[in-house]
Amino acid sequence: MKLTKDRIVDAGMAVFAEVGYQNLSMRQVADRLDAHAGSLYYHVRGKDELLALMADRVCRRAYDAGTRALTALPPTATWQDRTQAQATALRLSIKQHPGGAQLLAESPGMLSTGALSLMERLLRTLLDAGLPADHCHIAADTLLSHVTGFVLQEQNQPATPPPVTAELYTELRERFPLLMDPSAPRHSQDEKFARSVRLLCAGIATLP
Repeated sequence: MKLTKDRIVDAGMAVFAEVGYQNLSMRQVADRLDAHAGSLYYHVRGKDELLALMADRVCRRAYDAGTRALTALPPTATWQDRTQAQATALRLSIKQHPGGAQLLAESPGMLSTGALSLMERLLRTLLDAGLPADHCHIAADTLLSHVTGFVLQEQNQPATPPPVTAELYTELRERFPLLMDPSAPRHSQDEKFARSVRLLCAGIATLP
């Protein structure tokens, strides 16, 4: 098949899922495509541009998911509802890509227009709500950083939790009584995320 920029990005995403951000190389991408590494450079200048294209793809798909989520909201939706919809769509979208959160975290430095679109729309949501303009940029950046960090934790969770003996559990209970309190509420990741975004919105709403 003829080499195209889209096929190279496809292969880059596949290799990225296997070897991670630091170990990705143009040679591995070429091998995935059964091509010579040099032929890739006719379409992509190098690894940095490839990573930028990959980040842009992840962000654009997340943007489209956010558009669908916003369209599904009723006309009476508040700015908190619109913020929650965008944050939830972003989380679910980047979770579909191994390393998607890391690509999102790196995207501003790559000037990804997809990432900038996510930020622009969230910023517009806050400004249109009449929130203080002096705080809106930081508020939008905080919300996106929270989504990125939340998904980074999710994507880096071990496949199976480490074994905990009765002796270790007792020791942990003694050292960390608040964290290990068996009566403390235990929420699913979805519920934890939804509550965390609501807490951030509640804080933003109090800004003078």
